[in-house]
Amino acid sequence: MPDTTPENREFAGYCLPLRGESDKLLSETDRGTPMGDLLRRFWHPVSLSRDAGKKPGLVRVLGEDLVLFRDGGGNIGLVHKQCPHRRASLEFGRVSERGIRCCYHGWHFDTDGTILDIPGQPASVETLDKVKQNCRLGAYPTCEFRGLVFAYMGPPAEIPEFPHYDAYDIPDMVMSPYMAEFSCNWIQVLDAIVDPLHTAFLHERQFTEGFGTVGEYEFYERDKIRFLGTATRRVKDNVWVRVNELILPNFTQSGAAFSTDGTQRRLFGRSAFTRWVVPVDDVRCIAYAWGNFGERGDPHVFNTPEGMERMEQGEPINRSYSERQESPGDVEAVEGMGRISDHFAEHLVASDRGIALYRRRLKKLCRELDKGKPPPQPASLNSGAIHTYGSDTVVEAPARAGLADTELLRSVNEQVMTAIFNGDRYSGERRDQHICSSLQTLENGFRNS
Repeated sequence: MPDTTPENREFAGYCLPLRGESDKLLSETDRGTPMGDLLRRFWHPVSLSRDAGKKPGLVRVLGEDLVLFRDGGGNIGLVHKQCPHRRASLEFGRVSERGIRCCYHGWHFDTDGTILDIPGQPASVETLDKVKQNCRLGAYPTCEFRGLVFAYMGPPAEIPEFPHYDAYDIPDMVMSPYMAEFSCNWIQVLDAIVDPLHTAFLHERQFTEGFGTVGEYEFYERDKIRFLGTATRRVKDNVWVRVNELILPNFTQSGAAFSTDGTQRRLFGRSAFTRWVVPVDDVRCIAYAWGNFGERGDPHVFNTPEGMERMEQGEPINRSYSERQESPGDVEAVEGMGRISDHFAEHLVASDRGIALYRRRLKKLCRELDKGKPPPQPASLNSGAIHTYGSDTVVEAPARAGLADTELLRSVNEQVMTAIFNGDRYSGERRDQHICSSLQTLENGFRNS
């Protein structure tokens, strides 16, 4: 008989479990769960602006069924689906000049959930006022910004400052909003941003040729809620340092997708996208983002629906199964893990250090919130516009005799990141100028070594 004991490492299918368990602290996001409560302490995009209209639309966020609309005054409402009177669905409500009216009995609500009118009742002002005081429609504050609708779904007395990132202020950058849906848990999608190694295999033929080089990798944890993963690659006489960025809980940026291949000099080129991964529920999520196009982003030719799909996941999303097998993108990789990944069956290695770091911090924030300590907010990272790091830098740094190229790549990465971090004493264009000047000085040294 064949040996099927666990000690026999060959053909071990019979001996190994088919499924593991998910890490519920990370994956469960309904209200009342530790992660659900943590996520509700932050602003999240919940819709494209163009989908907020005079006809109510269904929106599901963090396991909650909500109704989104824009009233006649241009105000956006994000409210609970069920009317508090007799639980009719407000997806069939009538949007008014101010607020929304239930289709069933005409109860009229403002965008903040207060009752404006209860038709067909006795004319007792005292009775109506009592109902209005004791009954409300659940509603959440919203903020519309550059084609995205953001919402805060946490305790109303603790609304944080709406974060303003310096990526919003890059001169001549065109930011085009988009969304991409994933049929899996949000953590599976978020993981990829601090996993720079995956681009060398999943995207080696989808973006530029340089992506297919493995290179050297480094990870950084900064400010308790910021995590960076760098990929440093040799492309002929150049060294390309690509920086991916995560600001907890779900803000992500990276280097460019199409404008950089490592062959052309580039100093602190900025991110292809500015993006949030938002749970719909525990088995679905949506990436809401802007594609960034311009001299420091990606070329304007990719500012199309298909271009942004490719930017988001490497390939157009709606493809045949055969095409998906031939050239899988991020959708295939993350959805292939299952609706919720078996986290406790994973075998993390050195290249997964960024994933381990940020997951551990997320879980710590959950535990601290449970003890009454609110999480740090992105707006607290620095005064003014929040500094961001998602970028590409390509400098001339020829190989040196007597020095292993791996050592040179690590040295270039360290010096490039130090120059970028040192720029944090400044803001805006002055920060960019300081970083680029420092990088140019470094490059001169690399050339002459």
